Amino acid sequence: MPRTFIEAFQHALATTGRSVRSISLATGVPYERLKQVARGRSATTNADDAYLIARAFGGTYEDFMQGNVSAKPTIAIAGKVGAGAHVPVFDAYEKGDGPQVECPPGLSYNGVVAVEVEGDSMEPVFSAGDLLFYTRDTHDGVPDDVIGHRCVVEDASGMGWVKQVKLGSEPGLFNLISLNPSADNMHDVKLNWAARVRLHWPAELARKT
Repeated sequence: MPRTFIEAFQHALATTGRSVRSISLATGVPYERLKQVARGRSATTNADDAYLIARAFGGTYEDFMQGNVSAKPTIAIAGKVGAGAHVPVFDAYEKGDGPQVECPPGLSYNGVVAVEVEGDSMEPVFSAGDLLFYTRDTHDGVPDDVIGHRCVVEDASGMGWVKQVKLGSEPGLFNLISLNPSADNMHDVKLNWAARVRLHWPAELARKT
């Protein structure tokens, strides 16, 4: 059984086959800091980061320190998102400190984030409790390849939406088309970022940890 945090981290990496970078992406803990810990060159990590690292391996901190880690990678649920008038704000959980879900088969966990659908405003396409997986290729901005697709977006006021993204009337503005035909569309909206939905997982398939 590992005796120190460094030993537990090294054991978890070797047991699961996961990379230091994937843990950095899943937790928000800087890659260079984790790399030094993995090499045994630094034992410095605060309690919050240690907890996040343990959670990234699919269990509790106690499980992690005892060497009981899951070979199945998990993905952080960043928060909840809606499409109607009452839209939750992103980042409901601090830096990955929220529920984790087993990575769906065939989906790489590197850089992937999930959000949970709230409410029925996206019926019949997405239902309450469903999970949407996406990857942000850039920290900010709207890549050209998201236009015309269903996306998870954050508008200029920091609110999260799931809409089809189309170009607006001028550069920097976008039209957000509702998935529910009876819901209102949004026109000429400024976006902080947009990312295509890579996978939709119905609520009954999601295995949270």
